[in-house]
Amino acid sequence: MPLSHARLWKALDALARREGLSPSGLALRAGLDATAFNPSKRFGAGDPPRPRWPSTESLTRILEATGVSLADFAALADDAPPTPAVIPLLGLARAGQDGFFDEAGLPVGDGWDQTELPRPSAGLFSLRISGDSMAPAYRDGDRVIVDREAAPPRRGDRIVARLATGEVVAKELARLTSRTATLTSANPDYPPRVVPRADIEWMARILWVSQ
Repeated sequence: MPLSHARLWKALDALARREGLSPSGLALRAGLDATAFNPSKRFGAGDPPRPRWPSTESLTRILEATGVSLADFAALADDAPPTPAVIPLLGLARAGQDGFFDEAGLPVGDGWDQTELPRPSAGLFSLRISGDSMAPAYRDGDRVIVDREAAPPRRGDRIVARLATGEVVAKELARLTSRTATLTSANPDYPPRVVPRADIEWMARILWVSQ
């Protein structure tokens, strides 16, 4: 099968993971600019966006740096798990500076990091918010995405919890002990709830919200 644009980048990401590196770390090991393989560099302007390919020199340098043959590199495109969906990431403070957006408001430049979007899994699902206990963070009708298979929630996370009574709530996990969980609301009109851990069937961290 030809090494298409998508398969080539898939192989590069797989090689980085195999080396215990991020794409940026792989670029640095090969003596390239740290942003050479960033997701924001993989497509150019246009509608639809124009695919960008790593240069032959870049590929040669990463193969030399990792000791991988071209055939083995190509095979990674077939053996690798699906590449996570990622989008450019930038802090709000830096976003106010020049050089990070083009005239159309699309991300450009070298200062972008990346953030991974939720990937489909057996534990991933969406719920619709009811009521105003989490307003203004979440409004009535907003949709949130949670993943039962993700890492356990930690203090400060916004979560969805199902209680033994059958009630499902969206709250913030303010405190967690071996016996109780303190759940708070964004809306100050709702007092905190201290719930015995035995009364919580499950908790899942909110990964995304659609408003």
